[in-house]
Amino acid sequence: MNRYFIYLAYNGKNYCGWQNQPNGTSVQQTLEEGLGTLLRVPVAVTGAGRTDAGVHARLMVAHFDCPEFLNDPDALTEKLNRILPCDIAIYRIIQVRPEAHARFDAVSRTYKYYILQRKDPFLCDFSYRVRGVLDIESMNIASRLLLGYNDFTSFSKLHTDVKTNICRVSHAEFTLEDGQLCFTITADRFLRNMVRAIVGTLLDVGRGKLSLEDFRQVIEEKDRGKAGTSVPGHALFLTDVTYPEEVFDVSW
Repeated sequence: MNRYFIYLAYNGKNYCGWQNQPNGTSVQQTLEEGLGTLLRVPVAVTGAGRTDAGVHARLMVAHFDCPEFLNDPDALTEKLNRILPCDIAIYRIIQVRPEAHARFDAVSRTYKYYILQRKDPFLCDFSYRVRGVLDIESMNIASRLLLGYNDFTSFSKLHTDVKTNICRVSHAEFTLEDGQLCFTITADRFLRNMVRAIVGTLLDVGRGKLSLEDFRQVIEEKDRGKAGTSVPGHALFLTDVTYPEEVFDVSW
């Protein structure tokens, strides 16, 4: 079998999330059906992560296997873009090593969460509107505290099937992007609901409801009930996934 990485983007508004679900249409399902139609064989697709319902991806990476070598991956990319709905776009398809895995070989993932502090009809579908004044400096100080911890149980959805809540955060910061407040976070892996719970808790810091010491205690308590409310998913974007170079070495 020949293995390929597929780089894509999607607007998650009309999907129940990345992963196949019995009660809704997923991005994974839509992509599998498109590839199956073009390759004329059933195709299973494995993504680098599992974005929740309504969450978007400016860059998602997934892998699939094909019994035949693809002589022209660019042609398949073009054909796939023609048959997929307008809210899913394929950037490129490239061959990788047979054992390469889009999820387990990823060394980092980056998410961005957009916050709007004014009413804007053209941004409301992709930003979370927050009223009132926020102490962004305190939110950034609290964000940097995340880098000193690796157990994020306090920000994980309850009753998931993961074996560990250990993650290594390498970057977390609020910046201004095109008039919006943007929270960017990079880690080797993320737990279910982790980014949305972190942002909700950091907003409590910005509103003065939690002190920096309170935020530290939320992390150390390892109790989801101590953290803030999760913010909505429509303002969350997966923006990058990185891999070691050897994944792309097909000269074996």
